[in-house]
Amino acid sequence: MQTRILICDDSAMARKQMARALPQDWNTELLYAGDGSEALDLIREGQVDLLLLDLNMPGMDGYEVLDVIRKEDLPVMTLVVSGDIQPEARNRVIAQGAIDFLKKPVNPSQLAELLRQFGLYQPDLSAPQPDNEGARDIGPFSVGLADFLQEISNVAMGQAADLLARLLNTFVQLPVPKITTVYRSELSMVLTASAQQQDTYSAVCQGFTGAGLAGEALLLFSDSSVKDMAQMLGYDNADTEVVEIEVLMDMCSILFGAFLRGVGEQMDIQLGLGQPMVLGRHRRVDHLVEHHSLRQEKLMCVEIPYRLEGYDIRCDLLVFLTEESINQLETNLPFLTE
Repeated sequence: MQTRILICDDSAMARKQMARALPQDWNTELLYAGDGSEALDLIREGQVDLLLLDLNMPGMDGYEVLDVIRKEDLPVMTLVVSGDIQPEARNRVIAQGAIDFLKKPVNPSQLAELLRQFGLYQPDLSAPQPDNEGARDIGPFSVGLADFLQEISNVAMGQAADLLARLLNTFVQLPVPKITTVYRSELSMVLTASAQQQDTYSAVCQGFTGAGLAGEALLLFSDSSVKDMAQMLGYDNADTEVVEIEVLMDMCSILFGAFLRGVGEQMDIQLGLGQPMVLGRHRRVDHLVEHHSLRQEKLMCVEIPYRLEGYDIRCDLLVFLTEESINQLETNLPFLTE
């Protein structure tokens, strides 16, 4: 008997990875959806037995999909597969009706065992066999550099958020990482457009390099958030300059370190970190990044705004890859996405 599986993820790379992680000797029909609305349309048509669902998607996210499935009592089993590995994320999706939760990137053996436990998977000798390379025929997938960076950033972002959530005993609301290509001279304009008007920020930067890649990570912290964050981290006298700088350095260590370590693990490289440096405090965004304005080099930017549920704390992580790094990634992309 054929099992109809719908993989719902906004990332083409994630859909490709998920399809390849499924047991090779399982008789399946694979369907794909790039967003929650598209997935629900297929489920309502009765075309799906098992939904493999991402959480962080633009438009309708995974939590909203689960809510609709429960309210409409749609006949589908849902397994959440996400880079958001916070314990609370798993608790919430189980409470909404998901059968279980797996972290990205999926371990094929763990996936097979979980499917077997729920009675979904039994080896089928009559199932179409994989090709000579041992890979399931998953159809055409075109994965560009932006999609590749978005997916590995999504996983690394989840690891950093998990560390922060456990430290602060809170839930971190995660976005879809935004990937853009900008020139250094345009950076001030781009960041100013996304910043809160009439707000001032403090910033820390830290360079990184490894395996031919190089860049800079930048942490922007709204001044209105620093005092609240100092209190959550257990500092006394949160208004002092020394404490403000310590808060910035703590957040730099937590978010930069975990994020870049997650990126390195996925690409099988080790990224070395330089010394963190405070770019400025209580200043407008354009002033904090003015050191970029004199160069025309093209950069690829990963932007991740972290938000703590129940708190008015704004903290934006931006990771910039140099033009040489972009060229190397473009060259190696066919190997990195296999």
